[in-house]
Amino acid sequence: MADERPTATPNPWQELRRLTPARIALGRAGTSLPSSAQLDFQFAHAQARDAVHLPFDRAGLAAQLQARGRDSLLLHSAASDRHSYLQRPDLGRRLDADSAERLRQHADRHPQGYDLAVVIADGLSALAVQRHSLPFLERMEEQARNEGWQLSPVCLVEQGRVAVADEVAELLRAKMVVILIGERPGLSSPDSLGLYFTWAPRVGLNDAYRNCISNVRLEGLSYGMATHRLLYLMREACRRQLSGVNLKDEAELPNLADAGPGANFLLAGR
Repeated sequence: MADERPTATPNPWQELRRLTPARIALGRAGTSLPSSAQLDFQFAHAQARDAVHLPFDRAGLAAQLQARGRDSLLLHSAASDRHSYLQRPDLGRRLDADSAERLRQHADRHPQGYDLAVVIADGLSALAVQRHSLPFLERMEEQARNEGWQLSPVCLVEQGRVAVADEVAELLRAKMVVILIGERPGLSSPDSLGLYFTWAPRVGLNDAYRNCISNVRLEGLSYGMATHRLLYLMREACRRQLSGVNLKDEAELPNLADAGPGANFLLAGR
């Protein structure tokens, strides 16, 4: 009679996995991971690699913005291709000559400048930008206009890193800038969107002058909660004339029931 005992050892911590996407309580088969856990890990790793190399569809995003009544500018960093971008982070922090000139010409036609420059860059996950930038932007821009702020056209930067937003905003004569950028993919989050905000942006600033809001996605920080936190930072930056390490995020959190889907997975279904 064949032995019908399961090959994987029963896992008493299995219930914990319902509370988090983290790789805990995976179980074991002898001294190894069960095949299902190993295959899931390999699949997640492949998703992360694909997210890094996925091309940024700037034209498609620009068309969607135009359909919503928003102008956009197509720009490129000094990194000519994805290989250069990954090997030379410094090139992703600056615009190429053509993009810089395009912004100068735009600024000449709008000498009054802007209160807020809005930048979207592929970063290390174009997947995150394609999935989450427009839904977040819709919420953020509505509230920013309610504050009376003048917004720049949305600047779409291919092969861009965080610091490229400082050059964009400086050329547009913007008082502050926010960049929506794909974060480095994790093994459970290949589509995490990051927001970086800077007051008085200019070329040469380091990360100490920026505020970061990370993990914006349906399974992480909701669009509504991210907008709430970003608008708080903007208001305080205008009042105190600074950003970065000297500006702490002390926003009072809204009621979780009003924060939208994915606000807190521990309370899901309650």
